[in-house]
Amino acid sequence: MITYPNAKINLGLNVVSKRPDGYHNLETVFYPIPLCDTLSLEALAPEQQNTTDYLFNIEGTPVDCVPEKNLVIKAFRLLQSEYPLAPVQIRMRKDIPFGAGLGGGSSDAAFMLKMLNDHFSLGLSVGKLEELAARLGADCAFFIQNRPTLAEGIGNIFTPISLSLKGYTLVLIKPEIHISTQEAYAKVRPHMPEHRVQDAICRPIEEWKDIIVNDFEESVFPNHPELNRIKQELYRQGAIYASMSGSGSSIYGIFPTEPKNMAELFHPHFYWQTKLEI
Repeated sequence: MITYPNAKINLGLNVVSKRPDGYHNLETVFYPIPLCDTLSLEALAPEQQNTTDYLFNIEGTPVDCVPEKNLVIKAFRLLQSEYPLAPVQIRMRKDIPFGAGLGGGSSDAAFMLKMLNDHFSLGLSVGKLEELAARLGADCAFFIQNRPTLAEGIGNIFTPISLSLKGYTLVLIKPEIHISTQEAYAKVRPHMPEHRVQDAICRPIEEWKDIIVNDFEESVFPNHPELNRIKQELYRQGAIYASMSGSGSSIYGIFPTEPKNMAELFHPHFYWQTKLEI
């Protein structure tokens, strides 16, 4: 069995208030994009089943953590704690960049839950899968239904929205810049935005540049001017909307037509573009 966990981008991200528990209330739109990892699952060979309950192999971008700390294995352990699961062989090819604000790890975990549900014919409902995914991370549950969604609270309260960017071209740039959660929040001032993202997203995309913002840019860009340079270059090349995704460090631009020969402009950064189909 094989599946392709996809990434997401944030369309707007407002930090609206600080909570008594120390977290922040947010509002953002999660939008799925077809930049994918590859995840496969099969029964573990009989001769290996007496020595372990899983084998986990990773290709592609190196993953610098032990398997038990990987969200894919955490998803397996979580389901295993509630249902009898036979030993499995798990293989993953990692192509979604790390530390990019694209939700790659969360997507891997959610797709692992869905694949285990199918592989073992557990019959878990969408609601149950979302409840399990939410235990693994605030945005993991988004990837269960994997459709444009307004996210509020700490990014865990979801409302499906009607939004399509089909026909537009998305360009995504990820420089080798790491932004910690502490750094992302360092200069953020929680406030109720002038334009609520759930309202602004309904306006024509040509208006988004002036009304849809990512509050983390104010905190992150002064420390990493390369990110702002990338964003402004995307606008110079014809993007009608550009933004950082999540708390970074990827920057994306939405273009009305397919731009040509742009990868060299952003060398040596990770570069990816696609014509959106949803």
